[in-house]
Amino acid sequence: MLKDYAVVFRSVFLRLNSRFTENRSMQKIPLTVRGAELLKAELQHLKSVARPEVIEAIAEARSHGDLSENAEYEAAKERQGFIEGRISEVEHKLSIAHIINPAEIHAEGKVVFGATVTLEDLDTEERVRYQIVGEDEADIKENKIYVGSPIARALIGKEEGDVAEVQAPGGVREYDIVQVEYI
Repeated sequence: MLKDYAVVFRSVFLRLNSRFTENRSMQKIPLTVRGAELLKAELQHLKSVARPEVIEAIAEARSHGDLSENAEYEAAKERQGFIEGRISEVEHKLSIAHIINPAEIHAEGKVVFGATVTLEDLDTEERVRYQIVGEDEADIKENKIYVGSPIARALIGKEEGDVAEVQAPGGVREYDIVQVEYI
């Protein structure tokens, strides 16, 4: 039973992975310098720590005998598939990355990728500060928003003093762009 599950899982994973690799275009993806450093660190960890650990786990599980009913072996092989898939994905992203240093941007006050923007909600007068970043580095807890998010899309191209209308789940929100920084 478990072996059947593993075969089906591996088959589905390989199909999805092949679709992913076929659909990956050579279009550049924007990353800040920090985002590129984070991806490089993740790749280093995957290759030097996670991959050897899973190889060791597979070897240990094999030593227990019959692989057809060995849940530890199947779990380790599944984990190996995820690790190898992530390594491939990160390597690809780094290979097509357009690395942008926000401190070197000269956009004359316009909101662009990498900019740090201070906004004021026109309804609540609450201020918030976001940096517009790539998908892999977006983290709302750190006030880093993905360039493809609704709020970032509404801000791109605007300047200090402009009002951005953002379609939020609760309706349209309006934000005054108080400050644009390239830090």
